[in-house]
Amino acid sequence: MTKQAAVAVEADLGKALRKELKALLDGGQAHATFDAAVKDFPAKLRGVVPEGLPYSGWQILEHLRLAQQDILEFSRNTDGAYKEKKWPEEYWPTAAEPASKEAWEHSIAQIREDRAAFEKLIASADDAVLVAPFAWGEGQTLLREALLVADHDAYHVGELVVVRRLVGAWKK
Repeated sequence: MTKQAAVAVEADLGKALRKELKALLDGGQAHATFDAAVKDFPAKLRGVVPEGLPYSGWQILEHLRLAQQDILEFSRNTDGAYKEKKWPEEYWPTAAEPASKEAWEHSIAQIREDRAAFEKLIASADDAVLVAPFAWGEGQTLLREALLVADHDAYHVGELVVVRRLVGAWKK
């Protein structure tokens, strides 16, 4: 392969990787999407903790928001202002029910906004930045954090679907 061809393959690989990362973050390739999991979730069931499970739909939703926001803040910590949260108390809400309909809607909107910001961070990073360890981390890279967000979100979106099934609010 010529040097010119190798450079073209690398450029295509970076573009393809970003495209697949976005698709992975958006979800829905092998499971329900975030939007499907929260769509029309009945307000009266958002705080119900199904028998045998430790969390309500609200607690899972809010955990998704808190964890994703933390990963985003860590990933764009160029100013050194990131502060590590205490596990598990700062990642899980204690109240089973949202304080209001607005709290539920705010959590959903914030998850969408933070995911869009994360996708923008990935799209704007060149290949070297995508795989270079963060100066403030312990070997983490933007690529690793993107995969972490996708994996974490997929897991908890699945939990939201299970909660909805158990409370009789899943129609798929």
